[in-house]
Amino acid sequence: MADQTLSTSEWPANAVPSDPIPRSRKRLGWALMAVATLGLLAVIALQILYKADIDAVGFETWRPIVYAYVLWGITIGIGQVLTRGEDGQRALFLLPALLFTIAMVIFPTLFGFYIALTDWNLSSVSGRTFNGLDNFWQMLNDPYYRNALFNMVFYVLAVFVEYIIAFGLALLLNAQIRARKFFRVVFLMPLMLSPVAVSWMIGKSLMEYRFGPAATLARHLGWENPAFFSNPITARISIMVLDAWTFIPFMMIMLLAGLQAMSREVLEAARVDGATAWQTFWQVTFPLMLPVSVTAVILRIIFKLKLADIIITVTSGGPGGATDSVSSFIYREYRDRSNVGYGTMLAMAYLIIIIVFVTWLLKFASRFVRNVN
Repeated sequence: MADQTLSTSEWPANAVPSDPIPRSRKRLGWALMAVATLGLLAVIALQILYKADIDAVGFETWRPIVYAYVLWGITIGIGQVLTRGEDGQRALFLLPALLFTIAMVIFPTLFGFYIALTDWNLSSVSGRTFNGLDNFWQMLNDPYYRNALFNMVFYVLAVFVEYIIAFGLALLLNAQIRARKFFRVVFLMPLMLSPVAVSWMIGKSLMEYRFGPAATLARHLGWENPAFFSNPITARISIMVLDAWTFIPFMMIMLLAGLQAMSREVLEAARVDGATAWQTFWQVTFPLMLPVSVTAVILRIIFKLKLADIIITVTSGGPGGATDSVSSFIYREYRDRSNVGYGTMLAMAYLIIIIVFVTWLLKFASRFVRNVN
């Protein structure tokens, strides 16, 4: 029997494959999703105008927004089924995760931008009032915020010193030394401690000016005034040391895992070819470890951008803001000054800086690894 099935190229020019979903059903689905989206946006805009005292029509609480959002999510699901058929039914499995992400990430971020445009001090009896870009101009003229950003440059650059130390420890623990497992546990102990516990145990106790063991040892070594946190430069370095002692094991364990996964045949081939230990490391080990190294450094930088707990516990940003990170400065803006509006503006600006910086860092790291390999 002759094959009567026509290929796509054999169809007549005016023939169109049949669509199992009627056009009227698709139009209904798109109409439902459009009406639901416009309705949700209208309710949100109405509530924002009401809370900003621009419009007299609105709701006393944000609960109707939640109801409108749930109704919007249900309508979007129905619209997906109407317009896409079986593909829309499969998309329903992803819809709860999407709605949860929007509710827990997108909405709070947008609400944060709204709070950043208000004058809201918890100690004020006037409550929250809309002030436009006043907080933004105040931020640009704030020397303490610029100083915190400047400190973050030093803190981030310190990651590369931490990486060198972590790589050295990883090489040491990867070598055939005695009590290797014991030293692995010992070097991982700082990572098991809370940064707040490290702050009190070392920053508040060992490095205490009068009776701390570190200060006493420094006096015996000839340092007449071993105040680790009274001088801006010394205080900043001390904070870097405390943070490094806590998180160097994080990079060390990642690098150690990369070293143990490395092929031994490659290293043995380099030794057979007469390569010295330094040549083996620089021309074989380091290039092969580059992807792991870049991942460890990027993750450590991301953690460093959130540095706050050690600074808040040990110095509270002092002396004179010399040790402040952006996170600790924003925290004190909330806690000490109860300035929610201005603190949120600082946080939103820092969020944008982090997104731009991390995006550039990922692209640069990808290009760097590709060029080296």
